[in-house]
This record gives sequence, C-alpha cells and structure tokens, in this order.
Amino acid sequence: MAQSITPNAISALLANPSPDSSSDLPHIVVQVLDLKPSGNRFMFNASDGKLKLRAILPFNQSPEVHSGNIQNLGLIRIVDYTLNDIPNKSEKYLIVTKCEPVSPALEAEIKSEVNTVSDSSSVGIVLKPKQEVTAKSAAQIVQEQHHNVTRTERKAVSRRVNPLVSLNPYQGNWTIKVSVTSKGNMRTYKNARGEGCVFNVELTDEDGTQIQATMFNEAAKKFYDKFVLGKVYYISKGSLKVANKQFKTVQNDYEMTLNDYSEVEEVADEAAFVPATKFNFVQIDQLGPHVNKNDLVDVVGVVQNVSSTMSIRRKSNNETVPKRDITIADDTKKTVVVSLWNELATTIGQELLEIADQSPVVAIKSLKVGDFQGVSLSAINKSVVLINPDLPEANKLRCWYDSEGKEAAMASVGAGSSPASKNGNRSVYSDRVSLSHITSNPSLGEDKPAFFSIRGYISFIKPEQAMWYRACKTCNKKVTESIGAGYWCEGCQKNDDQCNLRYIMVVKVSDASGESFISVFNEEAEKIVGCSADELDNLKSQDGEDSPYQMKLKQATWVPHLFRVSVTQNEYNNEKRQRITARAIVPVDFATESKLLLEDISKMGVSQ
Repeated sequence: MAQSITPNAISALLANPSPDSSSDLPHIVVQVLDLKPSGNRFMFNASDGKLKLRAILPFNQSPEVHSGNIQNLGLIRIVDYTLNDIPNKSEKYLIVTKCEPVSPALEAEIKSEVNTVSDSSSVGIVLKPKQEVTAKSAAQIVQEQHHNVTRTERKAVSRRVNPLVSLNPYQGNWTIKVSVTSKGNMRTYKNARGEGCVFNVELTDEDGTQIQATMFNEAAKKFYDKFVLGKVYYISKGSLKVANKQFKTVQNDYEMTLNDYSEVEEVADEAAFVPATKFNFVQIDQLGPHVNKNDLVDVVGVVQNVSSTMSIRRKSNNETVPKRDITIADDTKKTVVVSLWNELATTIGQELLEIADQSPVVAIKSLKVGDFQGVSLSAINKSVVLINPDLPEANKLRCWYDSEGKEAAMASVGAGSSPASKNGNRSVYSDRVSLSHITSNPSLGEDKPAFFSIRGYISFIKPEQAMWYRACKTCNKKVTESIGAGYWCEGCQKNDDQCNLRYIMVVKVSDASGESFISVFNEEAEKIVGCSADELDNLKSQDGEDSPYQMKLKQATWVPHLFRVSVTQNEYNNEKRQRITARAIVPVDFATESKLLLEDISKMGVSQ
C-alpha cells in the first residue's frame, strides 16, 4: 500500500496532549472512520489500525470535506490538534485544528494486522525530545541577554496559543491570540439583583474564526479602555458557554465571558489580522422571514435614492443621533429602505449622496430586518458598507441593471404584492382570516402584536375626521406652528417655512363575516384615496354643490383590497380595546384569488 497510517499514532497523540505549536510535529497519519456531519462541523473516529479516538473537524475544515479532499475511509495527516476531556467520562476526544488530506477513500478499514511491525524500535512515532539544559556562567547569560528579545516577546514565542475553533466549555487552561474586530458601547442595566454595566467585543483569530466576549461590572470597567478596535491581544482565564442563539451575532457555537481575574495582554507592534469580509447575501424579496428576528442579514443592491441627513432623538436617553435612509433594489425588482446611523450616515451616506446619480452598487453586511412599512433594514454598530465592491454578486447586479434594470418597474418589498415571493408571515396571501375571526377574539394582541391577512372592502370613510397631520419635511414627525412664522420640529430641533401633510385616518372595512374600523397611515392611505394628503386638502378647500372632496372619498369606497394587518391592545379610559392597523394594502389579484379558491375547494373535496 503506497500510503498507510502511522503505527501507534493514537498512543502518540494521547501521550502528547499539548504539542508545542512552534515546533515541527511528527508525521501523524490516521484513517478517517464514520465521518458524519454534526451542526457546522464533522465528527469521525481517528484510527491507527489498533486504537480509535473520537475526533472533530471544526467548521473551518468543513470545506475540505465538502470538496471531497477528506473522505470517509480516507487518510489525513494531523498538523495541529488539541485533546479535550469528554464530560462525565474518563475519555478524551481529538479536535483536529489543522490537517492535510493524504489519500482518498480506501477500499476498507485498515486493521492492526496490516501494519504488523516486528522491530519494536520502529513502532509508533518518536516525539521530539526536550532540549537538555546546560550550565552557563553569569558572563554567558549577560552576553546572551543583549541579543535576546524582550520579556514579552520571549513569552509570546514560548506560549501555546489555542485556535478559537478548539475552545469548548470543558477545556482547562487555554490562551488565544485574537484581534478586536468589533467593540460595543458600555451599557447599564437593572434587574432583580441590582444595577450593573456590560459591554462586549467580537474577537477574530488568524484563521478568521470569530467569538463574542462579554464583560460585566468590574471586568467591564477593567477591560473597556484596554480593548482597542484593531489591536491584537493574548487572552486567557476566561470561561465559555453555549451561545444563546437569541442574541448570537457571530458564527460560533460558544460565547466567552471575561471576569475580573481574566488576563488580557496586548501584543505590541503587530497589525490586526482582519479577514476579508465574507457575505451571505439574502435577496430583497426573501427578507420577509427575517422580520423582527434576531439574526442579521447581508444584502447587495443598486442605490435608487439617498436622503439627506436627519437628526433623530432617542427616547431612551434623549440623545440626538444622525440618520440617513437609502433605497436599494436588486434583480428581483424589489426595493427596500436601509437606515444608516451615526458615522455610517455622515461618512458612507454622504459619499453615496454625492454619487447617487451614478446608481452605485452597495454590499452591506450585518443588518437588522424590521417591519417599518412592511419590511425595512437598519444598520448596527458592526455593519459594513462597501461601495461598488469587486464581488461576483455585485458585478452580476451591475450588468443586470445596466442592461434592463434601469427601465424595470420596481415595487417595495413591504407591499407584499407577490404571492409567489417567500415572504413568510409578511405576505398578504398567508394567515388569511375573516374579520369576524379578529373581532370575536378580544384577547388577540394582548401579549404581542398578532398579524393576519384579510380581503375586504372599504365601506365607509368619515369625512369629518382628522385625516392628516402636519409633518416635518425631513423626519416626518409632527410639527407645531411657530410663534413668528413657519413650523417647529421637535425631532430635528429646527424651524422650517413649510411642512407636509401626512395621512393618519380610520376607515371602515367590511367582508362577508362582518366589519371593523382599521387605522391607516400615509403610504397605505394614498393607495386607498388615490392622492396625497396635500392634494386632498386642496380639494377640501373647494366649495360647490358636488364637493370634490366628498366625491374623492366616495370613489374610494366599495373597492376590494387585500390587507396585511396587526392587532394590538390599547387602553382607553381604563378599558382595553382592540386596535387593528393596516401594515400593507394591495389590489386584489383575481387570478391568484381564483387559484386560492380552487385549492380550498380541492381540500374540501379530499376531506369529504
């Protein structure tokens, strides 16, 4: 056999659980048995023909398996590894942090008799012996110190550094070498145990593996100033636990906590090893299932519009932060609004504003998906925006836009008008119910908003109601008339000569089961009435026997629509009331409705 396993390789691995990473490892070749996926990693048994050892290939080695370089029954050479204890068992398992494929799958498992060795001196592998310590005179030591590196550098060379992929909660002492690729703000909290402070950082090692580290109270105060974005550190004496998926922002099964006794040492004069930004793009028409979820998404799109900078006042601390909205589109012919905050709004946002007429392509990493206007995106502290990046997806999108996208009709993804789109619970064709289902269940929306889709008619619009409000032209918040002239916006903290009118109205919707009043806001109201609030206000000021204002509202009634609504509970005069709000309104697609009816009829036939 041209390639074979190393005799007694498993015994050699067990005898040397922590090899010196700075020295050359002996030639260790094992056979891969029972290879199977486990989450984003692979489990297998490492065999030397006589003994077997449970082993793990971390997710950074998964591409080798997917490409076929590492196969079941194949051979691999172990370049670097860590041995960890199996909890509650007197066993160990092997984490192969680096390996090289030696041979594809063999015909069968190699047994011990295949590799019978008669010469005992050649069995197994010989580990590198320790250097003998020789006595030196004081003069020799002083002379060598002049040529030696500093104490910190000597320590760095000699210490054993563990790759992030090898860490787990059951491991003992470890040291990692990482750079800070994201640093959060110091936050305060209050719970039943008292008040405290917390902040977190995202750490990246030389292999590109990331992990989130969190510090509380004294540890947070101790390390907040020490951690600097972009610098490299040795970290040890931290604890690990399984990552909470609800708050998971990095691709790692575990998260780290640093305590007051943890050790953090900066590596001087070393540039941060920041891997190239990797994207996992989600098309705009596929954003629906991510709405109000804790996962983050990456998008790529052509910039259609860039707003001016707005000043938004936070309710939590009354602090004013800059914000800028950009509208992007992709080859699904859908658009979505992306909100940029703080430095992204003033730097990248300004750059996009200056070249907006060129329709640049942007790739944005780590965005939160919200439900404003149906579906919206918002940047966070760790978001990355690349303008006209050299990426296959961006180049493909540019070709599409230049050839046909410029002339294509675009629609907001929040409208949910496409029944074929996989918008999950955001589609007007999912969760279809009758109005009576909502009105007969007064407890709906008690704990959190409930979402449904209905089909109905606008049966009445009360002409005397307050149908609009004066809004700031910058941030759309309500303005008040200034004492001198113009309008004052509390949100922007400025006075403007003009303002806009924005709808805020209530309409009665009816279907075969009943009727109910539904609150409708500006964009949806414009679809119902057929004109803007400013235009309707002009019609209201015109007198005549047949009032144009009354006629406009009358024309909007008894027209069928599809509604995506939210149901919440509001308290009025110490009494809880159900409030139904239209989140999206689209015209009825009768072809699609017919298909849905036929599907319902076929289901009824099967059930009978």
